[in-house]
Amino acid sequence: MASHSQQPPPPEPQAPAAPTTIRALSDDLLREILIRLPSLPSLIRAALSCRAFLAAVRSSSAFRRRFRALHTPPLLGFFVDPDGDEMPSFTPIRRRSDPDLAAAVRGADVFLTRLPSDDDVFPGWQILECRGGCLLLHNWMTKQIATYNPLTRALNPIPTMPNKISHNHRGKFMPMDYFLLPSHDESTDRSSFRVVYSCHDKSRVRAAVFSSATRQWQILPWSDPAPKQPASGKYWLLGGTHVNRFLCWSHSWHAYMVILDTSTLQFSFIDLPDVLKGQGHLYKAGDTKDGMLCIVAAIEFMLCIWFRRADADGVDKWILESMIQLEGEVLQATEGSRDEHEQLKVFAVLEGIVYMSTYETFRDSTLPCWYLSFCLETRKLEKLFYSKTDGHMYPYIMAWPSSLIGPAVDSCSSEEKQKQNKV
Repeated sequence: MASHSQQPPPPEPQAPAAPTTIRALSDDLLREILIRLPSLPSLIRAALSCRAFLAAVRSSSAFRRRFRALHTPPLLGFFVDPDGDEMPSFTPIRRRSDPDLAAAVRGADVFLTRLPSDDDVFPGWQILECRGGCLLLHNWMTKQIATYNPLTRALNPIPTMPNKISHNHRGKFMPMDYFLLPSHDESTDRSSFRVVYSCHDKSRVRAAVFSSATRQWQILPWSDPAPKQPASGKYWLLGGTHVNRFLCWSHSWHAYMVILDTSTLQFSFIDLPDVLKGQGHLYKAGDTKDGMLCIVAAIEFMLCIWFRRADADGVDKWILESMIQLEGEVLQATEGSRDEHEQLKVFAVLEGIVYMSTYETFRDSTLPCWYLSFCLETRKLEKLFYSKTDGHMYPYIMAWPSSLIGPAVDSCSSEEKQKQNKV
């Protein structure tokens, strides 16, 4: 009888590999995943959905700097402050490719419904500035100044300016502008801020600074007399511009600019390019992505761009960086004609992005115009929207929330820690 060869016993079934959980991923690996999200709203949504994600973001300022460098600060839309008694309105930027951006707009009080008012028909609020995700507002009926964050709905009334701001003025005392100085992106208390009020007399400039920490106004001394000042000059400074840490006022007729450095609270005077003398309607001061002072002027469809940098001798000067002809790109993007658009009008330069419009509405207030943006770094022109607007335009850029900044939060709950200690 043939013997049957003995078969080896079948191998015992192996236990399935333990599934990989979120706790098996290091913070460095999580940050490499999060850096690929398309925008700040997407990062906020992801971080607030998982403790491990939130801990990875909060524990690394280097990651947050890298994310800012790779992702342009999200433009949610534009507040429009009308020339009249109407409340400000809002025009959103539509991005079908980024639903989280649209969700951020839907969640914000962009119609300012939380602002107090004694009159439902004429609430009386107007926008003075938009910075760091907040609005600086003035009520022309009650004279109240306040800051308001449409995303968090935080409202902060500002105490009345002391009357002694006008003491010791020479000649006519002229009020000027209010500015909002929000906390920087890495501040753990994003609710802190300062407000600057400015004024001038016949030859000098003065400012007062309000701090949300002390709830007090600090009145600065009068500046030194400005150069090249005509004896009869009443309105010798144009409206101010907020450029990074500087507040800037161009002279109405002469080629120089008054600057207040908000870090030192010192006034100074710098020359402007001679070609811009008395041409304040053509240009806007602003800053590059790296925070460098710049000026952008629109001459018909050409952008002339100056950077403030040191020359070969180490002296800071305005240097004409480039002259960029945009007529072809603009007409192709809008499918319009030169006769329709006529020229470009720059109304803001923020973090290396030039915001501008075509000229139809300025020629005839009943006509709509195109609103565009141009990146100084990539030279990319982008259409934003087509609308008829009558008033001052304020880009509304989303700021980093304090929930993503600060000491790292533990990615595990106390119950999870107890379970891990028992294993």
